[in-house]
Amino acid sequence: MHDDRRLIEGRLGRVLDRIKPAVYPESTPMRVSIWEAPGEPVPVAEGLAAPRTPTSPGTPWGAPWGTSWLTVEGTVPPEWAGRTVEAIIDLGFDANQTGFQCEGLVYRPDGTPVKGLHPRNQWVRIAAPARGGEQVLFHVEAASNPIIPFFGPTGLGDLATAGADPQYRLGRMDLVVFDDDVWQLVQDLEVLGELMHEMPEDPARRYDIVRAIERAIDAIDLQDVNAGAGAARACLTGVLARPAVPSAHLISAVGHAHIDTAWLWPLRETVRKVARTTANMAALLDAEPDFIYTMSQAAQYDFLKQHRPEVYARVKQAVAEGRFVPAGGMWVESDTNMPGSEAMARQFVHGKRFFLEEFGIENEEAWLPDTFGFAAGLPQIIKAAGSKWLLTQKISWSQTNTFPHHTFLWEGIDGTRIFTHFPPVDTYNCSMQGREIAHAAKNFKEKGRANRSLAPTGWGDGGGGTTREMIARAARLRDLEGSPKVTWERPADFFAAAEAEYANPAVWVGELYLELHRATLTSQAKTKQGNRRSEHLLREAELWAATATVRTDFEYPAADLDRLWKTVLLHQFHDILPGSSITWVHREAEATYARVAAELAAIIERAQWALGGERSGSHVFNPAPHAWRGVPAGGAGPVVPGRGTTVTERPDGGFALANDRTRVEVDARGLVVSLYDLGQRRETLPPGAAANLLQLHQDYPNSWDAWDVDQFYRNTVTDLTEVDFLVAESGATTDAVVRVGRSFGSSTVEQVLTLRPDTGALEIATTVDWHETEKFLKLAFPLDIHADRYASETQFGHLYRPTHTNTSWEYAKFEACNHRFIHLAEPGWGVALVNDSTYGHDLTRAVRPDGGTTITVRASLLRAPRFPDPQTDHGAHHFRHALLPGASITDAVRSGYRINLPPVTPGVAEPVAPLFTVDNDDVVTSAVKLAEDGSGDVVVRLYEAGGGRATALLTPDFEYTGYRRCDLLERPLPEENVTESADEGIRLRLRPFQLVTLRFTR
Repeated sequence: MHDDRRLIEGRLGRVLDRIKPAVYPESTPMRVSIWEAPGEPVPVAEGLAAPRTPTSPGTPWGAPWGTSWLTVEGTVPPEWAGRTVEAIIDLGFDANQTGFQCEGLVYRPDGTPVKGLHPRNQWVRIAAPARGGEQVLFHVEAASNPIIPFFGPTGLGDLATAGADPQYRLGRMDLVVFDDDVWQLVQDLEVLGELMHEMPEDPARRYDIVRAIERAIDAIDLQDVNAGAGAARACLTGVLARPAVPSAHLISAVGHAHIDTAWLWPLRETVRKVARTTANMAALLDAEPDFIYTMSQAAQYDFLKQHRPEVYARVKQAVAEGRFVPAGGMWVESDTNMPGSEAMARQFVHGKRFFLEEFGIENEEAWLPDTFGFAAGLPQIIKAAGSKWLLTQKISWSQTNTFPHHTFLWEGIDGTRIFTHFPPVDTYNCSMQGREIAHAAKNFKEKGRANRSLAPTGWGDGGGGTTREMIARAARLRDLEGSPKVTWERPADFFAAAEAEYANPAVWVGELYLELHRATLTSQAKTKQGNRRSEHLLREAELWAATATVRTDFEYPAADLDRLWKTVLLHQFHDILPGSSITWVHREAEATYARVAAELAAIIERAQWALGGERSGSHVFNPAPHAWRGVPAGGAGPVVPGRGTTVTERPDGGFALANDRTRVEVDARGLVVSLYDLGQRRETLPPGAAANLLQLHQDYPNSWDAWDVDQFYRNTVTDLTEVDFLVAESGATTDAVVRVGRSFGSSTVEQVLTLRPDTGALEIATTVDWHETEKFLKLAFPLDIHADRYASETQFGHLYRPTHTNTSWEYAKFEACNHRFIHLAEPGWGVALVNDSTYGHDLTRAVRPDGGTTITVRASLLRAPRFPDPQTDHGAHHFRHALLPGASITDAVRSGYRINLPPVTPGVAEPVAPLFTVDNDDVVTSAVKLAEDGSGDVVVRLYEAGGGRATALLTPDFEYTGYRRCDLLERPLPEENVTESADEGIRLRLRPFQLVTLRFTR
């Protein structure tokens, strides 16, 4: 028989183009009128009541970021009685820009929300069956969000530069007859056609589908599609009814709309995106009994509760029915590399509390499909929050290495293991296309050991969610020969089944590093500094407020702290903190962080006044977890004076700084050419090398400007060695100080190098007035040290990375994350680089001709990408670093806290005893606070920071009747051999990096 298969396969595509318009065989235009709201969005009642001006399809509308209120009206023709009638409302959509352009929310005249509108969802059901003569009237809140062009500089990302030109033209505004037979035929043909193309060419099944499609097409008169749709469908019944093979891969579909809490739109627009999407999904749940929808990010539910209560009521009802499923248990889908220990913990505390209080639901999964890699401290935090599973997808974007698992156990720095799944469908916006479903089955790495995966299904990033077409596809794929089996399922049900079928999963130890988007550790420095400063101010505010409440009649500001924590957590979303959002988002974030800092400073000041009496005296507050110059950790006391330092001129230019621990030499270029550890009689820098070296690189990645730095950026570098000025304070002083100024390009930099009497660390304060474009600024420290690995601080501990690039996995980590410190060591001697606000760094290793090893650590300071914010980082920035020779890991931890939590001066009149003391510096207090439930109980959280087993005596200095070990939500945990009562307090016995939360009843 002649093989005409390819002819039939090609025929299908063209015939579908003729069939699809027949879904709406009859139409009649609706009347349209419009009101353009001035400025920001208005309340619904105001939008509904505003006067309208008649308009029509083809009319331009919508300035960037504007809101227009449309009214559409019509009458169902008498001859349509008994048929299914819908309204088509096209705001000027581009089908390829779902979630990234104009959108709408449809209301009834009484203000009841109906559903959202987007390019793949332009219909509103009127009636089935309809009544002839029925009057139709809807209002549409239409958002003219501009399409942000990718990878080019644009002013559309901010109101101040977006202009006022209309962005869209109104499209079709019609009442239409909906022909369900034709619509179902389209779904049949598309599912079979896509399945056919994914099958091998030889099997009989593919030919069966080809012949069935041929018969179906032949049954249709293309000049009267509607008349033949039923007959065409009958030709496909047999091939659609054949069941999947017993061993077919099992796909758990869950409706989903990953909505970026901010990205190419501001936070205020996300509030409306969430309302539009959830209104759509609530309507779809009503219409489709098998459908399950999930949404993460407690903050987005809170958006609805605060701003769209009428939509929230529908969501809450659907949650109660078990079909709208809150997932993830976090406040937002945050970045996980940069948030500090407590902030990462509070993402779960506030997220899970919201779901428990609002819905009575306890999440056991973390849901982070789009986050840019995962810090090695996260598994312990997930477990400590009462969860046990993790879903993500983004690791499939890695450029160099293919991750070897889809379902596995992820082990963190303390040994905690979390059952983890990467959907092999390789998207968190699955649309149930045949290529996606086939790819999931082929791609699944655990074949032969496990047989199920999850597919988050729906338009996402900018929202939209699942469509009726996706649900129809899933119904046909439920049990279809040649395809995986698809079933709608809740995330928890999927995880329980996946865990049950896979007895001994593979284990991945350490961070889940994304080999992409590395520049997110540096872009938008002010956002990152605002986050770091806010985290430490929150720690201080809780510490001093709790201490003042226990010691005095101070009222603990629980509501304010709750609100401020949620504000900071919101801005840790994975496109805000990483610096990958439009100008509007980061401008707004900077202002928000300033308000947060002012509020927290006021709380801290009030608590300290309550504790220390008058705001004058010799008693200084120490918010850090380690004692400092005689001032106890978490208390206030007098500072023990230091012995002073000296600064002298060098014969060949520059200055020498010295105290009794360290001698520093700064040459005439303002570079550090010697950092000598007097106690160990050891030089820190390699021969002939210079530290504190600013280096400038060209930085133009292949794509994803704000997100990416590609390794070729290292090919060209300019060392900034020219000096505008170099001055020092002379003679014996409390601090030895050298100031150096430079200029380059359109920018200037001033650095202050300080050696204090109480530490061996050289402190470097760098102020940059930055006005470069597509450049990358680094601060380099070459070190004379032989080490095959180095430590970077992460949540509740540190992880080790290699200093070499033996493998492609090591080679790919050319830019990595640290929190407050990096530490390198040989046996008996180490060096630490600490910082107050930077995260990105790189490290290179070389062997010198003399046989010694040089390891160069470089802190990443600033970038200048042009997309999506063309003015990224332009302006003044301030950074603080310190280089500490002779440092142990404990010294690195202590110094990292010290630079981020400096003592408060001037002091107060009275000393303040800490609520808790700990007698081992390796056991670090990360939080002292009052319990979240308002009981007045005191909560302390501690962790082992050195990476070894530790014993410590925790001594509370207040009356208490008992204590319990708790999870992060401050709920009692089963007893574990971690604490034992002692006469002086509580004896702790901790494993490496173990996290412990204790709750004391006063």
